[in-house]
Amino acid sequence: MTSIVNREVFLKSRPVGVPAADNFAIRESILPELADNQILIRNQYMSVDPYMRGRMRDLKIYAAPFEEGEVMTGGAVGKVLASNHPRFQEGDEVLHQNGWREYHISSGIGLSKIDTSIAPIQTFLGLAGMPGQTAYFGLLRVGEPKPHETVFVSAASGAVGSLVCQIAKIQGCYVVGSVGSDAKAQWLLDEAGVDDVINYRKETDLQQAVRAKCPKGIDVYFENVGGAHLEAALGNMNMFGRIPMCGMISHYNDVTPEPGPRNLMFVVGRRIKLQGFIVSDFAEEVEAFYADLRQWIQDGRIKWQETVLQGIEKAPEAFIGLFTGANNGKMLVQLDEQ
Repeated sequence: MTSIVNREVFLKSRPVGVPAADNFAIRESILPELADNQILIRNQYMSVDPYMRGRMRDLKIYAAPFEEGEVMTGGAVGKVLASNHPRFQEGDEVLHQNGWREYHISSGIGLSKIDTSIAPIQTFLGLAGMPGQTAYFGLLRVGEPKPHETVFVSAASGAVGSLVCQIAKIQGCYVVGSVGSDAKAQWLLDEAGVDDVINYRKETDLQQAVRAKCPKGIDVYFENVGGAHLEAALGNMNMFGRIPMCGMISHYNDVTPEPGPRNLMFVVGRRIKLQGFIVSDFAEEVEAFYADLRQWIQDGRIKWQETVLQGIEKAPEAFIGLFTGANNGKMLVQLDEQ
């Protein structure tokens, strides 16, 4: 095994503004021999996610920041090549948080087996993984949608947003999604089954566009973007509306803080609930997520998209693409040729 060369991506420098390729670099190393209770994993897919941008700042919010000169981490799925651990055997398909590398030697902590009878292995980084759980719990537990209510979703064709749209439809809601291209809008209409869409890049007055598409007002706004989208949603929220605060990707690369929504005062008069959440808040309920997801997939009620780049050297490009809308659905990097 000492002849196995492992390629890993490390953070070369902290980005200022939008990340660039030269903020990252690849290093090679020879894997050591397995010790007792260790598992060798060949990573097949790794995830890039918007939250990783926050961890590139020298500031702890809910997770420790990435350190300059250290290998990046993130979701990955792969296959066990060798094991000295009693709980894992050669051939097991597994999920862990040590992506951004081709191989990983695990102690078993944070390593879980994947049930691919639910969905293909790579979906456990998207639909069946953290993004899917974020959509499920954020909408159902925080947003609490009711039949016939209006749900507005920003970044609606992304890994989280596209599932939010479909779960909201399953709940009997009127669903409007905001996206950045006509192709993404068409997929939401044709495949995800939303009621209407907005291509925000074509709108000069987003708040008016949202009002036209949501004539009965908004009961639940699933927040992925922030900025003008949050302001437009606030201006159209109904009394006792709910806003699950999942992310604000439009601000992740800000060098200086942007002004807050000018109409935040609507929160008081309209009794609007804004609640931030992290998917780990609902870790004890994950079996409910998998049970519902399995049934919805079997019934053909859930569709998903994946954008897959090939090779570890494409990891920075894939990550940077999240901030330009380069992905349709979940952005992944395939690390082996299978």
